[in-house]
Amino acid sequence: MARVELTPHLFLYFPKLEGQALEVDGTTVAEIVQGMEALAPGFAFYVCDEVGRLRQHVNIFVGERRVTDRATLTDAVSEDSRVLILQALSGG
Repeated sequence: MARVELTPHLFLYFPKLEGQALEVDGTTVAEIVQGMEALAPGFAFYVCDEVGRLRQHVNIFVGERRVTDRATLTDAVSEDSRVLILQALSGG
């Protein structure tokens, strides 16, 4: 199973995930997002829009590579992948 890591900001919205070892089964980023949805309902809609595209201010990395398919999330994930999900923060 892939190891999923979240930036601390996401724990504000999904506090039950904090402190857990997040391991999700999936071969694509889309399957990882759906696995996270199973752990924390609402997660998929928080990171993806109504049609499943990655939201503008969300990035996902598989290992050191940022996902390239932001529309359908078909980037490959292996069993030993580290998947980092982060939301960019802005403000002034």
